Amino acid sequence: MAEPTSTHPSSGAPEHESLPAQEAAPIQEPPTVQQSSHGEGLIAIETDSSYSEDDLSTYTASLTSSVLNYHHENGRRYHAFRQGTYVFPNDEPEQDRMDMQHEMYMRACDGRLHLAPLTDTKHKRMLDIGTGTGIWCVEMGDSYPDAEIFGNDFSPVQPSWVPKNVRFEVDDVESPWAHPEKFDYIHSRFMAGAIADWPALVERCYENLNPGGIVEFQDGDFVTYSEDGSSKGSWLEKWNIDFANAAKTGGRIVQPGPQLEDWVRAAGFEDVHHEKVRLPLGLWPKDKKMKEVGAFNLVQLKEGLEGFSMALFTRILGWSPDEVRILLSKVSKDLSDKNIHAQNDLHIVWGRKPLTA
Repeated sequence: MAEPTSTHPSSGAPEHESLPAQEAAPIQEPPTVQQSSHGEGLIAIETDSSYSEDDLSTYTASLTSSVLNYHHENGRRYHAFRQGTYVFPNDEPEQDRMDMQHEMYMRACDGRLHLAPLTDTKHKRMLDIGTGTGIWCVEMGDSYPDAEIFGNDFSPVQPSWVPKNVRFEVDDVESPWAHPEKFDYIHSRFMAGAIADWPALVERCYENLNPGGIVEFQDGDFVTYSEDGSSKGSWLEKWNIDFANAAKTGGRIVQPGPQLEDWVRAAGFEDVHHEKVRLPLGLWPKDKKMKEVGAFNLVQLKEGLEGFSMALFTRILGWSPDEVRILLSKVSKDLSDKNIHAQNDLHIVWGRKPLTA
């Protein structure tokens, strides 16, 4: 295999082999009509004593339209709420990949939805930040029928038919949170590449937990490696380098896992635990469980390559869509190569807010 190069396609220098180169308030019942007054930040309040059904219908339709007016780019669909903040798509192929990733996680963690020690009596109010398709919330709703479970995300792609104790919201977890009550458990999974300021997010979780409440982060590193050096010099490694550089330039971290424990401790949590689970890519492990995990991991990454890469490479690195697809075809071949024993790591960190906080 020819050695990949990292030359930018538009630089005029040698190129690739044949290459030219996650909170705002939830959607609620409409508030009183608010308008800026004199451009000075003052709020004028509508004084009519009641709303008509037409008023409510028109206002909620406007809110819904603004959230569902998705952005389409290079054949993929992206969120509308705070457009451009999250660079991965929200279309059906990406939703299928997310559910595949969930299955990979469940097999890697022996079917456990969480590692933190939760109880029915103490953890009545739970929040899943960046819930994606909402599959974790749905399964938690079945497992904890007496708990209130909230899931938030930029995109309202979650199902309508869910357990009665599950609720989804459109939200930006990096903005101030507007929940009227604090939580007993906050869960975050697979947010690598989506967060600009991880320490601030961890601190916000701390602030929004009741004393004794638990936070749990479960995040996999996007960057892969091989213990036997078999991925060295591959197109997979080349993609990893370009992907990480693009995300860093865009202000996102794609390997938060190794630092999660430090951030959790710095925020003031105690009884902190950190577990690392290896996630093979492919069927090369001899262990039956790891072979299954590797199969799911391989499928979800191959199906997600374009979604992970397209916006980052075209918007930040200046590549054309065709240049991206040519590179990804080579990466996909590497992922199917049984002689490349690539893997990445899943970091699971949880901690408890002190009772006296």
